[in-house]
Amino acid sequence: MANIGFVGLGIMGRPMALNLIKGGHVLFLHSRSGVPAELTAAGGKACVNAAEVARAADIVITMLPDTPDVEKVLFGEDGVAAGLSAGKLVVDMSSISPIETKCFAARIEALGCDYVDAPVSGGEVGAKAASLTIMVGAKPAVFDRVKPLFELMGKNITLVGGIGDGQTCKVCNQIIVALNIEAVGEALLFAAKAGADPAKVREALMGGFAASRVLEVHGERMVKRTFDPGFRIELHQKDLSLALAGARAMGMSLPNTATAQELFSACSGMGGAKWDHSAMVRALETLASKTVG
Repeated sequence: MANIGFVGLGIMGRPMALNLIKGGHVLFLHSRSGVPAELTAAGGKACVNAAEVARAADIVITMLPDTPDVEKVLFGEDGVAAGLSAGKLVVDMSSISPIETKCFAARIEALGCDYVDAPVSGGEVGAKAASLTIMVGAKPAVFDRVKPLFELMGKNITLVGGIGDGQTCKVCNQIIVALNIEAVGEALLFAAKAGADPAKVREALMGGFAASRVLEVHGERMVKRTFDPGFRIELHQKDLSLALAGARAMGMSLPNTATAQELFSACSGMGGAKWDHSAMVRALETLASKTVG
């Protein structure tokens, strides 16, 4: 049993923290929106700020929306860094810039602490079921130290490489997911426009080579029109911005990633920044003057 700090208790962080509590650990918790009663009822201890979390915990986990949020929580007033002492460990499970991750790690390591970047995939469903995919950038010995905690939150846990490599892997994941959502949206919309039943087409495709988790989960969302997040379009836009900025820096082109980003931007223009990312299909539907469901 360890004293674990957890900062960021939103759609993903809340069930992840709960699974750590169920695993027998003492959790010290903070979130800008307040600590959910569900977590304190389970034994979690609410803290007034991130510095208090870091003083109480041996390992501090952050799960936040974007790069500036992580920087503020780590190094802002009453942030994690203010409460750290030598030998502690900071694990960022947010999806943020690989470049800034390396900078954050250097600042934490200068305090005599270790740093791990460990973004996740699997969404709210995976967070609740403790079946997340966790992509880790860390020193091997540090990874070994924190892996038992990851095993309480996920199933597919991979040490990708050094610090920052976990975030690079997550960017790759988000490229693939976005392009798959676009492909499934086009296919089901084509079926609807041609007069076929998209639900039956999806059912048939699930038994063939086109089968995927995106077709299974997000294809169903498209057919049933269930676009509550989930994973918000604005967060996927953030991830694709990281991909496109990285591509520019490396002098390469990601043409289909750029197209997916434009479709997300169209949804945001329709007021859908907080829709589930499967709602990308709504932009395609507007172009086709037809809906899937």
